[in-house]
Amino acid sequence: MPKMILAVIEQREGKIKKSALEVASTAAKLASTYGCGVAAVVPAASVEGIEALANCGVGKITVLSDAGFANYSTSGYAKAVVDFAKNAGADTLIFSGTALGKDLAPAVAAGLDAAIVTDAISLEDNGGDIVAVRPVFAGKALQKVVARSANKVFTLRPNVFPVVESPVTASVETVAVAGADLTTTATEIKKAGGKLDVAEANIIVSGGRGLKESGNFHMVEELAEVLGAAVGASRAVVDAGWRPHGEQVGQTGKTVTPSLYIACGISGAIQHLAGMASSKYIVAINKDKDAPIFNVADYGIVGDVFEILPALKEELKKVM
Repeated sequence: MPKMILAVIEQREGKIKKSALEVASTAAKLASTYGCGVAAVVPAASVEGIEALANCGVGKITVLSDAGFANYSTSGYAKAVVDFAKNAGADTLIFSGTALGKDLAPAVAAGLDAAIVTDAISLEDNGGDIVAVRPVFAGKALQKVVARSANKVFTLRPNVFPVVESPVTASVETVAVAGADLTTTATEIKKAGGKLDVAEANIIVSGGRGLKESGNFHMVEELAEVLGAAVGASRAVVDAGWRPHGEQVGQTGKTVTPSLYIACGISGAIQHLAGMASSKYIVAINKDKDAPIFNVADYGIVGDVFEILPALKEELKKVM
């Protein structure tokens, strides 16, 4: 049974990420279940919007501050979180399964001699133990895992755990990190300006080789704009240089769990399905009626994407 649950909060450029709110809300829910303490820790140079964590039910929030934390540092963040967890007596730590979380959580687990369970889609109580459910074999099966070590680390698949408002009065403390280990530091972060991250988007419109060439991807972008969606891509498209790797959905790209996933001209190779099959609703558009994507789709349109996408965009513009 947990004694103290610590939500490790991810920020980007001083702003709390949506996936971090999922972590905070889940930590608060578990703490309520077990009747134990809960706290949140934010490694950052500075951070705003901290009150959002209190709305998720976390009443004790600590900012681990160092000027070198403006950009991500595996060594610096990990040492700061490990030291804080040890001093606070936190034996259960929860991270988001983002790119940063996937890098940081194992480093923290090593520092705490903790078992780590990654990519959880559910955390439930079973007689005092936290049971994590995670997809395995490219999403074809679900595995239930119980960590038996004294300290435990979990990462949560983004967009799966709900953000539940449970406002509390929070105490916020900023602690200067002494001797921050900045031997590894991100010196530059490049991102597509203004574009949504597919890992956190609620709606994703993805394109594949069925679009024939990179110049036709504007149809996917236009549909995404109408829906307020992120743009995704298959591995074949990324490998061909049509789209940046940050948009790649699949086993070697990003795992996504949006409310709506629209696959345009994507056949549905197992590697792609592994990254998006857990979407709440899947719409597939493909001219091949036997394409594997239709096996997981909730709604399928057999037809030419060059005819369907423009028509779908115009119809949606009438109601959006």
